[in-house]
Amino acid sequence: MSDPFGSTFGSGSSNWGGKGGPGQGLWEAMEQLRGMFEQKVAPRMGKGDVRTAVLALLAEKPMHGYQIISEISERSGGVWKPSAGSVYPTLQLLADEGLITAEEEGGRKTYTLTEMGRAEAASSADRAPWPTGSTSSGSSSRRDFGHAGPLAKSGMDLAQAAAQVGRTGTPEQVQQAVDILDEARRRLYSILAQD
Repeated sequence: MSDPFGSTFGSGSSNWGGKGGPGQGLWEAMEQLRGMFEQKVAPRMGKGDVRTAVLALLAEKPMHGYQIISEISERSGGVWKPSAGSVYPTLQLLADEGLITAEEEGGRKTYTLTEMGRAEAASSADRAPWPTGSTSSGSSSRRDFGHAGPLAKSGMDLAQAAAQVGRTGTPEQVQQAVDILDEARRRLYSILAQD
């Protein structure tokens, strides 16, 4: 089996201390790894996905904005957490289109689908980023990222930790991180080699 990280995660440590000083190569490799996870394992969601997700959630029950963000994160296994900067403008747009209404409740706006909104949610249910009708109380509610949602999150967390070592670690700490990552790579491939 070929190593998709071969050009970056070679067996030697020469790739890890690039021209930008100790750890620069590590930083670049971790950024590449993070990018690969985002593109291949946990693709970024587009603006249309936020709209579809909001409609799908509000078809289940009225919610406020923070609940919507939390539910999306929960259902995606933590892989997709849209920003407030994408959810709240989507809510405003849906309200402007007459698909939802907002009621002030306890200092928060709670959003509810209108009749038109229910029809729109039903017509886009097949595009929902998780099985419709599921709730956050069960594991079946999480979006299936090819069974890799937890792997993607773990990989992105690893990339962030390694990048932090690359940015702020001493040359010795960077080398320790390289050794750990090389061992982790070998162990991951050994999982695939098992029958």
